[in-house]
Amino acid sequence: MQTRRALVALALGALIGGAAWSQEPIDIIVPSGAGSAPDIIARIVGDELSTRLKRPVVVNNRPGAGGIIAVMAARSASNPDTLLLAQAAVVTVTPLTYRAARYDLETDMEPVVSVADTPMMFVGNAERGPQTLADALAAARKDPGAVTLTTTSRGSIPHLTAELLVQTTGAPFNIVPTATTGQGIQTVVGGEAAMTVNGVAPLLPLVKSGRLKGLAVTSAKVLPGLEGYPLAKDIVPGLQATGWFMLFAKKGTPSARVQQINQIVNTALQSPAVVEKLAKTANYPLGGSPADARAFLKQEKALWSGIVKNTDIHPE
Repeated sequence: MQTRRALVALALGALIGGAAWSQEPIDIIVPSGAGSAPDIIARIVGDELSTRLKRPVVVNNRPGAGGIIAVMAARSASNPDTLLLAQAAVVTVTPLTYRAARYDLETDMEPVVSVADTPMMFVGNAERGPQTLADALAAARKDPGAVTLTTTSRGSIPHLTAELLVQTTGAPFNIVPTATTGQGIQTVVGGEAAMTVNGVAPLLPLVKSGRLKGLAVTSAKVLPGLEGYPLAKDIVPGLQATGWFMLFAKKGTPSARVQQINQIVNTALQSPAVVEKLAKTANYPLGGSPADARAFLKQEKALWSGIVKNTDIHPE
């Protein structure tokens, strides 16, 4: 009887605690530098894992090469408790635009949870630009190529969102990728371009101050802090796009451990304190099961690969 009880206790412990953790710290690799949105989100996740698992967590910043350096480091890491916190472009776009990006995170690693996302926003010059997205579409159709729409670098999520607008509507905007986010925004503030599109974080302060005109937000619903700005999908059906962040574990990580991390992150995403921290970077909690993360990843890969193909972007 004592033996049976001991075995039952061990089985329950395995179900609750998951597979045994190694003695090394949990390592979260991030494909961008310190202070970036992925880094901030990784540190939020890391703090929660450290607190709940009572183990040290180290955030390892590995920027460069469109995220390839970080992905390769995560895949080849000797520490079995290595995680990757990667943004949408690294996961879905880099494999399409870099010859050296020989990875598919849907199969090469274990999707754990979709952590957060942020919508894109179309904005115009406050005085001389379009006052609505519908105005911009009408102007572009009336004078093909005359309405300049700046974005960040070619192949970025903002750039592909601009291409999605063109591919969805057929409106002939003059899309001009710029070297930096600030450069693209400044072209519109200064009146050199009529519009730009980017994540809401760098745009919202300028919209609220009246230096830019908010035209449309590409989220599926009205989000806290973005009330009063039209949804792009209500003007152009199907025009939805977000930058997002997903947590991955190494391939072959026991499912019990994946579930354990997933549950910790989901619990954290329901905490008002975590929601507030995300809001400071204009990100919104997602969550869901590992299966939900896989389904979302498959959907996003299909979206962005179709846009890249129709934009005629070739791997570098």
